[in-house]
This record gives sequence, C-alpha cells and structure tokens, in this order.
Amino acid sequence: MAPPRLSQSPDRPVLLILQIAILFRLINVSCIRTFFQPDEFFQSLEPAWNLAFGPDSGAWITWEWKHQLRSSLHPIIFSLAYTLADAIARVLPFFASFRVTALLAAPRILQAVFAALGDWYTWQLATKIYPQDANVSMFALLLQFASPWQWYCSTRTFSNSLEMTLTVAALYYWPWQLLGSAQPVKENPQMANLSRHVWELRASLSLAAFAVILRPTNILIWLTIVFFTLTRLTFRGPSPLSPSDVLILLREGILCGSLVLAVSLISDYLYFGFWTFPTYNFLYFNISQSLAVFYGRNPWHYYILQGLPLLCTTSLPFAIRASYKPTAPTVAQQNVLKTFSYTAASTILALSLISHKEVRFIHPLLPILNLLSAPLAASFFTSSVSQRGSRSLSLRNKPYLVAALAINILLAGFLSFLHQPAPLTVLSFLRSEFERTHTTPSQKIPSDQHKDLFALFLMPCHSTPWRSHLIHSGLSAYALSCEPPLHTQPNTPERDNYRDEADRFYDDPIHFLSQELFAEDTGLPTPRYIVGFEGIEPWLQEFLETPRGKALAIKPRPVWSGFNGFFNEDWRRSGNMVVWETSNHNNHN
Repeated sequence: MAPPRLSQSPDRPVLLILQIAILFRLINVSCIRTFFQPDEFFQSLEPAWNLAFGPDSGAWITWEWKHQLRSSLHPIIFSLAYTLADAIARVLPFFASFRVTALLAAPRILQAVFAALGDWYTWQLATKIYPQDANVSMFALLLQFASPWQWYCSTRTFSNSLEMTLTVAALYYWPWQLLGSAQPVKENPQMANLSRHVWELRASLSLAAFAVILRPTNILIWLTIVFFTLTRLTFRGPSPLSPSDVLILLREGILCGSLVLAVSLISDYLYFGFWTFPTYNFLYFNISQSLAVFYGRNPWHYYILQGLPLLCTTSLPFAIRASYKPTAPTVAQQNVLKTFSYTAASTILALSLISHKEVRFIHPLLPILNLLSAPLAASFFTSSVSQRGSRSLSLRNKPYLVAALAINILLAGFLSFLHQPAPLTVLSFLRSEFERTHTTPSQKIPSDQHKDLFALFLMPCHSTPWRSHLIHSGLSAYALSCEPPLHTQPNTPERDNYRDEADRFYDDPIHFLSQELFAEDTGLPTPRYIVGFEGIEPWLQEFLETPRGKALAIKPRPVWSGFNGFFNEDWRRSGNMVVWETSNHNNHN
C-alpha cells in the first residue's frame, strides 16, 4: 500500500521563481548599509580573508579559530569568492578602486545567492506539501520575501544564514511521503518503497549533516524530524515504517553523515594544520569552560517573548495559531505540518535551556514557521470567487494586509539604513584616506609597505568589521580586544573578576591610556587617526593633559563624524562615531 505523494506540479515556473528570488536578494544585499553582529565578519570573512591572502594580510583571527571551535567549511566558501574577485580585479584594466569594490561585494553577492536559494527551497517545499493549492505555496514565498528578519539577516555572512538555507533545502529532499496515509493510491504505487527515492534521501541527509557541522545545534531539528518519522506519535493514518525503510534510513544516514564528516575533517586538517574536530571542541569549551555566559545571559523565556516576535513580526499570529493546531485538508499534509510544529517547539525549548541566546540562533526555523503560516495567511487575505464557470482569487482584509506590509517595510528600511550605519561608513572613510595618502599616480592600489599605525579604535571590541572592509594589508590598525579568560578556571574569583582590554579602558580610561595603551617603551606608536564614539572625547582631552599624554604631542582634530542610529542597547556605543586626526600626522604623505 502506498501513501499519496507530496509532489510538485510539473508546470510550476521553477526557474522564473529562482531568478526572481536571486534578483530580490541582490537588491536586498545592496540595501543593507548597517552593522548588526560582529560574528557576521569575524566567524566567516576574517578567516576567509586569511585563507585567500595569507597570514600577513592583517586579518583578525579571533580566539575561537585559534582553539579550533569553528568548522573551516564556512570561511573556505567565502575565501573562494575573495580569490576569484581578486583575480578578476587584477586582470581587468579597471580603475584602482575596482579591486576594493570587488572584494567588498564578492562575499555579499555569494551570500545573497544563498539567501535566494533559501527562499526558493521554501517555495519548492510548499509546492510539495500543498500540491493542489498554488495560492498557499505562493504565500509561503511571500512570507519569506516580506519578513523583516529575513531581509535584515539572510544576506549577512552569518553561519546561521547559511544554516537556514541548508536546513530548508534538506527539508525539501526529505521523504515526507513516509508520513502520508496508509490508504492505497493506484496513481503512485512506486511511493511505497523508499529505495526508489534514495538519491533524494541522500541529498537531504548530506545537506542536514553539513548544517550540523556548521552549527551543532542544528541537530535538534533533525532529531525531532527523525523521531516522529520513526514513531508516528500523534499522527493519523500512516502505518509503521517497514523494516526495509528503517534500514535504508539508517544506512544512508551513516553513509552521508560519514562522508560529510570526512570532508569536514580533511578541510579542518588543511586549515589548522593538524587533525581536530571543531564540533567536539565547541561543546567542550562551552560546557567545561562555561564560556557562553561570557557573551551574555538571557532569561529562559527569551525566545518565546522576544525571539519569536522578532523572527516572525507581523506573521506571528499565523505562526502561533498554526503551530498550536496545524490543520490541513489531507492526512498527509497534516502529518507534515505536525512534524514542523513539533520541530519548532522542541528546538526552541532546548535552546531556551542555554544561557546565551540570540534571535539568529533560531533563524533556521523561519521557513518552517512560514510554511505553517502560509495556509492561514492565504485564507485570511484571499478568497475564491466564481465567475462565469471559472474560479479566481480576490484580496480581502486589505487594511490588514496594507498595515502588515507597511510595518514590515518600515522596519526593514530602518534596520537597513538607520540602525548602526557608522561602523561601515567609517571604514569607507579610512580606506579613502589611506588610498589618498599611500597611492602614487603610477599605482593601481596602495602600497602595502607602510606599516605605521594608521588607525586606533577606542571602542568596545569588534564594533566594526576588520580586514574584510579595511581591505589594504598596509592599512595598519589596532582595536581593543576582548578575549575570554581561558587561562582561568570556571566559578573562581579570578574568572568572575576578569576584565578584558575593552573593559579596562571603560573602567578607568586615563589609567588605561597612560599605563597600558601608550605606556612608555611598551605602548603603541602614535596613530594617524583615533576612532571612537563621541563620549570618549572628554577622556582623550583629560589624558592629553597628563605627563604621558603631553609627551605624545597629540592634538586630535575631528575630521569625520557618522550617525549611528537613534538608540543603542550598549551605552558605550551611544552617540555618533567620530574620527580624530592627530596633529603630528597632518602633513603625512
């Protein structure tokens, strides 16, 4: 007996939808002019830059890479984009700034394509689940396009963004026909045997394994899906899996998982220079060293009261209703939607037990929630109308639709242009100044022989991107660090009282500048520019009145100021970002 097939109709404009998705995300990425989280750069682009241009290129390699806590597969992808962009820029006889433009754009374009594939696979999966209702499938795609969170984050080079695409692609290839009705369907007798779809299963398991290697917490999604596929708890209709199907799932899971793991191990060996397993290292450090709380602690209800509302925004009512009681016209569809609902609930519950929480950690659940919401959204905003023997769709509840779209557009626009734009624009200013002062008419690009300290960043660590936006290896810069206290033991006074470099600066700015940063004989050389938020200017002036400050002969002059949003949750980042030029470099060439 064969379950009904959840399949895509052959007349879907598959290629057209993919092209629209890519175009939409390319427009999306070109509109993102703001800074969100440092992981966008330091967990992907900085190690990728180091791979592409070597250890002398000035990339900032954080402690996580030095302790092999991250898989090298993610930065390797972007290093290929950097290498290709650099090769094209050096061959083509364009103006000098073309290389800078190409290197800035390459990873963003690549990530935009990944984001578009996530949208496209969401729509493709919707056509599998709802094969007879193109309207619902289209609403699943529209919910992806209209999501402010997807707009704000999907084109950023977070590992979570790629994880989202890998997850929904793996869900598309998963054998959902196993959850269908046990009633015979003569039109699809082949569906009774999973072995007929082994290549789709392999694609699903391989993509899922890649997502787990990239982000170990992704295993929560797949444990839930496999559990309910095997047990059928609360499902109606399907009989237990046959022993042969269970063996196929087990065999292919071991095969695909081992293959992806082998690729990952080889990649990590080539990247780190020795055999290591970042997933194990990540779990060991976070469990044994309790390092997660070093980056913030959130209440257990964070994902419920803050995470989900931010992730779903105006589609939240549909997501809550559909997750609580998923309904569908067929048993097969209802079982799939139940699996989605259980997956979202179990993942959020498990992640709520971890002290450090961020909305982007549940980003892979957004396509699942949109697929759950699509039928309710479609029925709320559209209705079927009969006219002269044919049926068509008409919009209804238009005020709600207009209001929802307006809220989403305003929120996406605010986040794209107005919330923390200064970290990106300040680096454009520094690049242009470096190019102006270090490029001769005969050079296409600035010389990398200049190693004087060009810029000093006095602000919380990782407040701006680094080499991925500074670009030129000769543009020497220094920023305050915030390495975790790996040299201390958990739950000890030494760990509890640990203050990193940025903390020490804000604890006592004058002492830090005099005795540490610009200490006689051991301190930094005088920088050409000092970069910080406007609140540090009184501290700079006070420091310059001290004996050590007077010895430096610095007379900072503000030469650039950038708006950084209307508010910031970190008081240290409040106000405009300012660049001060030091007077003894005014005539530097």
